[in-house]
Amino acid sequence: MASSAAFFAFSAVLVALHLCCCHGQAADAAAGSSSADVTAIYSLGDSITDTGNLIKEAPPGMFETIKHLPYGVTLGYPTGRCSDGLLMIDFLAQDLGLPFLNPYLGKNKSFDHGVNFAVAGATAMDPADQFNGRFFAPFSSNSLNVQLRWFKDFMKSTFSTDEGNSPDQFHIRKRLQSSLVLIGEIGGNDYNYALFGKNVSEVEKLIPGVVRTIIDAAKEVLDMGANRVIIPGNFPIGCMPTYLTSKRSSSPSDYDSTGCLRELNRFAAKHNARLRRAIADELRPSYPAASVAYADYFNSFLALLDAADSLGFDASSARRACCGAGGGEYNYDWRRMCGAEGTAACAEPEKYVSWDGIHMTQAAYRAMSRLVYHGRYLQPQILNLAEAP
Repeated sequence: MASSAAFFAFSAVLVALHLCCCHGQAADAAAGSSSADVTAIYSLGDSITDTGNLIKEAPPGMFETIKHLPYGVTLGYPTGRCSDGLLMIDFLAQDLGLPFLNPYLGKNKSFDHGVNFAVAGATAMDPADQFNGRFFAPFSSNSLNVQLRWFKDFMKSTFSTDEGNSPDQFHIRKRLQSSLVLIGEIGGNDYNYALFGKNVSEVEKLIPGVVRTIIDAAKEVLDMGANRVIIPGNFPIGCMPTYLTSKRSSSPSDYDSTGCLRELNRFAAKHNARLRRAIADELRPSYPAASVAYADYFNSFLALLDAADSLGFDASSARRACCGAGGGEYNYDWRRMCGAEGTAACAEPEKYVSWDGIHMTQAAYRAMSRLVYHGRYLQPQILNLAEAP
């Protein structure tokens, strides 16, 4: 990897372009809840959840590939989603009997059943908090704190009174009592940007700050009256084509039995362990009347890889990007990302887990949604959706 600052900055921009088990008192609180009680979803996060905010905000001439086919090819048109089609948040909304979430920055959109505040490329931490502000983090203006401010502004303006336009706290709390709030997945980009210029041991220093930012945001949402909150963990990033390509090793011992990079997966697991401990030790005891669940994206993704063939995927392509430059073991080249000249999308995205080397296909997001929200990877299970096969 080149060592110049310009290379790292450019690489980070390219990544940003496309990025985007404890049962405590909350389990008892969730026991009587029903998914039918959820009338709205409010989502904060990054490209895993963004349904169109980034392309609304992006300066002219940037992020053109996301705005055009082959992004959205399975739907027949681009939507601003970093995939060939739908995301996990879309399938969750369907399962709850709700419309797809419109992006907060969309104009003349209905927000009657929730709002999507997630922005592709967003970080959890503000840039000044990352390596004392000496670290290049593009699109840091869309950090979790910014999205949280959007969320608060939306709730205040939507539930304001006629007198002086002051917010009606009672109606805000009442609305949130019948809502589901997702905080994440977020934090992945903090690490993605840093890993282009620092080694894993250095980037691990970000974990406490990233987790603290997520937990503090959750506290603010819970203080506003939310009683169903889901906080996802990070993916096993050592299984992603982008890292399998950029961090390729000649030593077989650097890979696990699934063909993923051990060090990067251990790193992601450390983030998840700290996040889960904070949920169990801080959030659930402090908000015993609320249901706070951890969504285990890490182990559910590994389960998907393990059962790829039985889930309808081509097991031999489980770690290969559907859309890319068409070369190499993983079909990923940061110089020729999906949608750029010289790249092409595979004929059957539904057979692939990875869409562009960073994000997943609609088929994979559907499988993940079933594993998490209908299975054992939402801990505790607070939605009571029918268990999927």
